[in-house]
Order: sequence, then structure tokens, then C-alpha cells
Amino acid sequence: MQKRKLGQAGLEVSALGYGCMGLSAAYGPATPHDEAVAVIHAAFDGGVTLFDTAEAYGPFDNEALLGEAVAPFRDQVVIATKFGFDIDLETGARTGGLNSRPEHIKAVAEAQLKRLRTDHIDLLYQHRVDPAVPMEDVAGAVKDLIAAGKVKHFGLSEPGLDSLRRAHAVQPVTALQNEYSLWTRDVEHNGVLAACEELGVGFVPFSPLGAGFLTGKIDTTTQLDPSDFRTFSPRFAADARAANMALVDLLKTIAVRKSATPAQIALAWLLAQKPWIVPIPGTTKLHRLTENLGATSVELTAEDLAAIEEAAAKIPIQGARLPEAVLAQTGR
Repeated sequence: MQKRKLGQAGLEVSALGYGCMGLSAAYGPATPHDEAVAVIHAAFDGGVTLFDTAEAYGPFDNEALLGEAVAPFRDQVVIATKFGFDIDLETGARTGGLNSRPEHIKAVAEAQLKRLRTDHIDLLYQHRVDPAVPMEDVAGAVKDLIAAGKVKHFGLSEPGLDSLRRAHAVQPVTALQNEYSLWTRDVEHNGVLAACEELGVGFVPFSPLGAGFLTGKIDTTTQLDPSDFRTFSPRFAADARAANMALVDLLKTIAVRKSATPAQIALAWLLAQKPWIVPIPGTTKLHRLTENLGATSVELTAEDLAAIEEAAAKIPIQGARLPEAVLAQTGR
């Protein structure tokens, strides 16, 4: 697989990463252990070198799973994980709040190193900006961890522009992780992508397939597990789903022309936006993993991209991407 570089320090990763969250959280019951390990191994065999997790996924279960799965080839992959929620390090109990106090960040990192079975974290993100802690203190804590050799690179997830600039002034930010796809394009208009280009910060889109919607495998009749976060997402409400199918129809039309699948077109479109964008699609199924990785072989011409842009501009996306309470923790 082709490689791309994130940040000014030259962190090199595969053009597509793998988002591990869905193996343990958010989309219903956890994937059986052996199946989850098999998917991670297959991703590595397919050329993936960037694996994304977080202490909040489980909590803790996802990091432990990834640490076990990549142990045989740890020195050949980049592990990205996150801190920032108020989670008890002993019990995993969550308050629902945030916690980026420097002493907590450092304690979280120590616990993560153990769960991940490693002596360093390649890329450590602040999961959400904590308004109670100055960004300079957060960046300073990660800078200390980098100086100690326990972390290699610093990242931010869903920050506001001011937070990004303040963090970057203390400790250069290697990557910023926000939602970005053909149906979530906020970063094109709110200055985030422009700031990444200006500062030399890599961009890692999560939910690049619209939490599965852009694959074309979800429609108005699809029944979701009651514990699936999409049951609470305004964008997956019945009326919104029906309206948003127009975007899937567009992807299907382009896919037929390119001998690809809608998912592959959605990922290829993201890859074509900037050379420092590295999407991290997740899946629990081996055949879907193979399909996703095939997106790196799909070539969209300037004419293809223009056609997609023109058609997509005529499709107003219905529904917020996340519930209001979750969105309130982003863009600070």
C-alpha cells in the first residue's frame, strides 16, 4: 500500500489506516475476541500500518485487544490512542465528563502503555478539548511524555481552531482527527483543513464511510442494535435516512462507472482531497476490510471529482451527525 506522511516530523503511515473502535464499542455487541484479532492481522497483512484506538473504547477493552493483536509485529505499525474523558483508571467507571489535567494525562498514558504492551505510544491524541484545562497545560503534559520517550507524536481530536493553534505553539501537532466524509464536510468550511495545511498538520478522518451509511448497505429498513450509537444519531433517523439515500445513489452511479463499490468511491474521494489525509475506516468483517483496502487502487480523475462535487452540491444532507450533547464537546 502507498504511504503518506502526517505532520512536519514525517510520521509515515499507510494511506488507509484502520479504526479499531467498532470491534469493542459503539456499534452493538463486541466482536468475538478471535475474530477481532483476525481482522487486525488481516489489516496488517493488507498493508495497514496505522491502527487507531482510545482508552474510552470499552473503556480499556479496545486498547488491550489491539496491544495483544499487534504484539507480533509491534515495531512495524503505528499505534494511535487517545486520552481526555474522565474515566476511573482502576474501574473504568465514567462520569460523562472530561479530564485533561496534566497529572491525569500522564497516569492515563502509563496505563495505556501496559494495555498496549509497548514502551511507547506513536501518536497520542486529546480525545476532546477540556475547557477546564488550558490547552498550553495539555500540550505541555504531552511534551513531557515525548521528552520521556513514552510518546512519539501529539494529536488532537475535534478541536477548535484556537485550541489547535495554542497546542501547536507548545508542542507541534502531528495529526488532527475529525469526522470527514462526503456527507460530513464541516472541516472544509470552518477553517480546520486550511489550518492543517498552514501548520503542516496531518488530517485523519474518522467515520470516512459515514458510520457505514455510504457503503450502500444501510437503508430505511435496516434495523440497528439498540446499543448501536446510530440509533441516537439524528442523521440515522428514518426521515433523514430516506433523504440522505440520494448521496448513496450518487456513489453507486460513480461506482458502476469505475468498476468499484460505493465504499471504495467514498474512500478514494477522501484520499484525493489532500496528500496528507489518512482515513481510518473500521469494520468487523474481513470481506469489508478487503473492499475498503481496494479503495487505494481506485483512481478518480479531475473530471470524476468535478462530477462528484457538482452532484453532491445538489444533495442537502439531513440531520446532525451526532446527538446535540455529544456535539457540545467538539470544536472548542
